[in-house]
Amino acid sequence: MVLGVIQSPPPHIVTSKPPNHYNLLLQHLNECKDMSQLKQIHALSLRSTFPNQPTTLFLYSRILHFSSLHDLNYAYRVFDQIDNRNSFMWNILIRACAQSQSVHRKREAILMYNTMLQRSSPFPDNHTFPFVLKACAYLFALFEGKQAHAHLLKLGLQSDIYVNNSLIHFYASCGSLKSAKNVFDKMPQRSLVSWNAMIDAFVLFGEFETALQFFVQFQQQFFEPDGYTMQSAINACAGLCALSLGIYMVNEGRKYFDMMVNEYKIEPQLEHYGCLVDILARAGLIDEALELVSRMPMKPDVVIWRSLLDSCCKKNASVELSEKIARQILESGEGDSSGVYVLLSRVYASASRWNDVGLVRKLMTNNGILKEPGCSLIELDGVTHELFAGDTSHPQTKEIYQVLNVIEERLDSMGYKPDYSQAPMVDELNTSKRDTLRLHSERLAIALGLLNLKPGMPIRIFKNLRVCDDCHKVTGLISEIFNVEIIVRDRVRFHHFKDGSCSCMDYW
Repeated sequence: MVLGVIQSPPPHIVTSKPPNHYNLLLQHLNECKDMSQLKQIHALSLRSTFPNQPTTLFLYSRILHFSSLHDLNYAYRVFDQIDNRNSFMWNILIRACAQSQSVHRKREAILMYNTMLQRSSPFPDNHTFPFVLKACAYLFALFEGKQAHAHLLKLGLQSDIYVNNSLIHFYASCGSLKSAKNVFDKMPQRSLVSWNAMIDAFVLFGEFETALQFFVQFQQQFFEPDGYTMQSAINACAGLCALSLGIYMVNEGRKYFDMMVNEYKIEPQLEHYGCLVDILARAGLIDEALELVSRMPMKPDVVIWRSLLDSCCKKNASVELSEKIARQILESGEGDSSGVYVLLSRVYASASRWNDVGLVRKLMTNNGILKEPGCSLIELDGVTHELFAGDTSHPQTKEIYQVLNVIEERLDSMGYKPDYSQAPMVDELNTSKRDTLRLHSERLAIALGLLNLKPGMPIRIFKNLRVCDDCHKVTGLISEIFNVEIIVRDRVRFHHFKDGSCSCMDYW
């Protein structure tokens, strides 16, 4: 059956079937530039080839691959028309879904994998699992990723280095550092990617000293680092710098930067300079950080400026300096995200300059900039639940809000006082600010976890934004009050809350 209305083929596509017909079709595919041409080639293929021949299946796989890159809906239609699908064809669609920016498509990657398992033929292979695990990592789907891990073990893929690297990334992304390390330890062979994934995982979890120890082991294994390895090492120094190690780790960070340039001949990229700027800013040396930015051989991006502005908030730098940095971001043309405005409003709120907070809100409105809504994911019994700030759409909304009330009462009994500077985008009424804080998405997710998880099971949450100071404090208190382990991954790093304290030592 031809997909859609097919006009007469373009002049360079013949409709007869010469002996080298398949080669001509493949040549047309190689020259294909858009979906319009592809659809005509596909229509001609359907009319002039025999479906189950190996050459035809190869041709269809090429059509499927091209369409998966340009029109995933059409790719699905092509896929559905193929009777004898091989693993390569399944992998094309699973990969396309896993790499899509759409959360819905990422879920489809897992669904397709499960469908593939149910059909028993063809079996998933070492190219299938990395993309399935990538989708699971993004969705924080620990249960489904563990099932995929069990399946690949049954298929004898436990020694595949590509699969194992994906497992390390998956477990680390889902907040299970122990499992990631276990995979790493059992690998018969490790690549540069393996070491990079493990070192980066330690940095994300705040295990900065371990990350640097692994870097030393990495060197002892005679591996040659790349730019990503060095970035993780310098980031580890930045993390230790924030933990009151100050100038010592500043010097260590510079040492790794010099090692990268002089010993390994790696040309520093913007990300490496950004790490150095971050180290200086975390040490409170904001003026030195600004000087480094001015001497960089490339233009600083919004990430570097936001790092500086965030450090101004953390280090209680002057409002004037914060304004200067915020102005740099806005003038760069890259400050059209709400994050810059929110950070600046927190600076004003911390200084009790509520009129200026109002001006920031007005500026956002005038520029048509909306604050990105907070969203948290939590997995319960293999199902990922998505909760937004102030959400009332969840089936257990009534019970969630009842748990929030219980939490509120317990917090009050411990003398908790909300940090209203963390709700600067709300009007000046403290009651409104408190309601806004208590309905942040991670608090709703924590309440849902307390409702549904068995005692002793950790609550794992993924949040799309940086956790605010007030929610960070409250989450620590909840871990103490309810004797529960809470693992939160925000935009910056992992936070492992236990017995009232966090692995980040209250700096992130």
